Amino acid sequence: MSKAATLELRAVTRIYQQGGKPLPVLNGVSLTISPGEIVALVGPSGAGKSTLLHMAGLLDRPDGGQVLLAGKDCSRMGDDERTAARRTGIGFVYQFHQLLPEFSAAENIILPQMIAGVSRKEAKVRAMELLGLVNLQPRAEHRPARLSGGEQQRVAILRALANKPKLLLGDEPTGNLDQKTADDVTAVLIDLVRHSGLAALIATHNLDLARRMDRILVLENGLVRQG
Repeated sequence: MSKAATLELRAVTRIYQQGGKPLPVLNGVSLTISPGEIVALVGPSGAGKSTLLHMAGLLDRPDGGQVLLAGKDCSRMGDDERTAARRTGIGFVYQFHQLLPEFSAAENIILPQMIAGVSRKEAKVRAMELLGLVNLQPRAEHRPARLSGGEQQRVAILRALANKPKLLLGDEPTGNLDQKTADDVTAVLIDLVRHSGLAALIATHNLDLARRMDRILVLENGLVRQG
């Protein structure tokens, strides 16, 4: 493995049980993503894109193979270690923004930092800096219900970046937006990845958006190939 790799999957397998029968979803997936690289993950519905992201994000354990973050094998980590690695090393963005409705845009970015041990004062400075990167400082005190869909998803991306992760994982992060808003949010996402120097793996059905990323990986029949 290259020392520069942020994420590496080595022959990762995942088998579910359905009606008492094994259902293979990942059949030995291997991939490498480097810092500053944004990679699209495409494939038909049910191909296992979310499962692959769960493996990469340490939300689920593979049945075989290894998951390495910044060269560290996470496959044998205990639950507490995995939780700590997720909290500070990985950011997640989903199709639905999942912002906390009772908190402002800034507070939604502040909270994960405080959970990670950052003081509220420092966390607010970081939140305002991030909001400034996407021209949302004037909306900092607005709750999600007062933000547009595109603004909400921008805040969700900033929340994922709040703890300065090494890896950003997106599961259809623009899937709930109209085409123009999706284009705008994708541009923001790509700019932020470049600005932060982190690695990103983004699952999407939108091939136009996927083509704007550095590489396309296709997940099909439980294996990944270059698109």
